[in-house]
Amino acid sequence: MIAIYTRSHSTCTRKMQDQGLQWLQSDHTEYSSKDHTLIAMPMNNQPVRMAARESPDPPLEITYNNLMISGKTQNYWQPELPVVEECELPLIDLKELDLGDSDKNLACKKLIAEASREWGFFQVINHGIPSQVLEIMRAEQVKLFKKPFEEKKSYKDLNFSAGSYRWGTPSATNVNQLSWSEAFHVPLSDILLASGPKIHNNTLSSTMEQFAARVSELAKKLAGILAEEMGRKTEFFEETCLPSSCYIRLNRYPVCPVVIEHPQMLGIRPHTDSDFITVLQQDGIGGLQLVKDGSWIAVKPNPHALIINIGDLFQAWSNDVYKSVEHRVVANAEKERFSAAYFYCPSKDTVIESDVYKSFSFGEFKKQVADDVQTFGHKIGLSRFLIPPGGYHQSSLGGGF
Repeated sequence: MIAIYTRSHSTCTRKMQDQGLQWLQSDHTEYSSKDHTLIAMPMNNQPVRMAARESPDPPLEITYNNLMISGKTQNYWQPELPVVEECELPLIDLKELDLGDSDKNLACKKLIAEASREWGFFQVINHGIPSQVLEIMRAEQVKLFKKPFEEKKSYKDLNFSAGSYRWGTPSATNVNQLSWSEAFHVPLSDILLASGPKIHNNTLSSTMEQFAARVSELAKKLAGILAEEMGRKTEFFEETCLPSSCYIRLNRYPVCPVVIEHPQMLGIRPHTDSDFITVLQQDGIGGLQLVKDGSWIAVKPNPHALIINIGDLFQAWSNDVYKSVEHRVVANAEKERFSAAYFYCPSKDTVIESDVYKSFSFGEFKKQVADDVQTFGHKIGLSRFLIPPGGYHQSSLGGGF
């Protein structure tokens, strides 16, 4: 029996042909069965199974092969915004907040507010999170994603909530909805409420908890500054954005062998974040892009900085003063990419009041996003809640905000 595994369908086809093998057509259901193997047929018509159990990569290419073929033949790829050269995001040194110099303190806060208004994204250095915490988080993240795909699908070590591990785009009906990535999207409550010696002694669990504790303080500080710059009370975030309501997302973007043939394949599709603030730690590979002035901006990685971006909730809460900006990650044909994001979120029953949008709870917003993704294949977001032109909406911004 011959067992062959390779990441690339095309590479695998060539290797099989060299050994007198040819592909048997199989659908997603067969590949994702309990047996979870690829099937090849040698010239003597005796089936050969090719083990895929040990690969860390989800079966993205095999799963979405038909969509990619139909996308190419039907020319279904959507037209793209132009992409400008790689550039650096506004870089803000948070050390200026703690020097005891009131002028520098005020100037730093102004820079944070300005970047949030004009870019919706910025970078911070001297943010108070020890480099060791970030380095250990990255090492544990890489270790987690290097586990075999089958093991990640049923990962039990940390008692993550059902559905925490995600890959690709399960609801995709066309190539414009595909994402070449995998992730663990974990409610922080899964980490904080973990108990028992097996969980307590798990390095990944303790690392995620340390990472979240540090990053949460940074997010709270930035949210307070942005509220203060608007003349709003900062207690709102302290009362509603508790650690148990926030999320950590560990991302891996595997090497994408099809991006050469399908140059518009993305690691993650264009989207905005459904939170107040996102804090992102990324590696040096690059690939993050955002929309600025009608073009996609490629963000130059800075190994010493964390990336901050404004989410939908802050845009609504600020009456569109701060911008939740569409962003994406491009696929890479040669290198994998890792990132870790902390989503600063309120409890589900927290109501967002605005003069621009109808009042909504965070739970209602999340449900609407999920419904739209299921129905249309993509998020619609804040525009769902816009107050119609000429419409009247009574805001209650004063109460505790």
